[in-house]
Amino acid sequence: MALKAAGRTSLVDSVVEQLREQLRQGEWAVGDRIPTEHELAEQLGVGRNTVREAVRVLVHAGLLASRQGNGTFVRSTADPAAVLRGVRHAGARDVLELRVALEAEAARLAAVRRDTHDLLRLRAALTTLREEGDRDADADLAFHLAVVAATHNTAFCEVYRFFSTQVHEVLVEALGDREMPPVDIDAHEALIAAIESGDADAAEAQARELLRVPMETVAALTGDAREGDARERDARAGDARAGDAREGTSPAERARAEGAQPEGPQAEEPQAGEPR
Repeated sequence: MALKAAGRTSLVDSVVEQLREQLRQGEWAVGDRIPTEHELAEQLGVGRNTVREAVRVLVHAGLLASRQGNGTFVRSTADPAAVLRGVRHAGARDVLELRVALEAEAARLAAVRRDTHDLLRLRAALTTLREEGDRDADADLAFHLAVVAATHNTAFCEVYRFFSTQVHEVLVEALGDREMPPVDIDAHEALIAAIESGDADAAEAQARELLRVPMETVAALTGDAREGDARERDARAGDARAGDAREGTSPAERARAEGAQPEGPQAEEPQAGEPR
């Protein structure tokens, strides 16, 4: 894909987007050295300072890496900004379903990896949740982060920390001034007990149960009619298949199949030997 000259408005943003597109399209692979600032500036029709700033943005995003004296290289083609946009445009129920999947696995791992420090942290988080009130989002988040921390998986912790913020923002936007149900303290207590016991299956089941009511509440508050939509799609598909089965038959045959009498000369099939 050839680069094109950038417009006059938002030059840095324009260059950033075009460089992102080069990465998305596979024009530059991981480990490749990208063109020099001078080369990019000529291709894009912008100044070298603009290119330098755009490259700096992508370095900060983790897509490029600058090596002093060697140039700039592709570090990753997985664009976190694209993931962020996808999460922000997802529905509240979709986001919660992903949260259930993450927290169920976190609970399983926590049950088999937790140590004394993890259990103390979980108990402290639950105490704070009781004291701060059952609608305190920060206290609830701290509890769930404590569960994830007990997995002792750095990658899991970082992904969940990032994702949990997006969950909150999507829910706030989707629900507006409507309220989620109060936090179920007893369900949180049961999750800790399952993790303490070391029972991975029980911990996973309890994590899913803990999020069942929020899932149902979001579905009700947002008018999620996913199942009804699916039934309607199935019905339309059935009608379409029935219509396809009738394709190629004559008007008279379709009329007879539908229990109606053919009308007019066009509904009659010509006899053998008669001109059509």
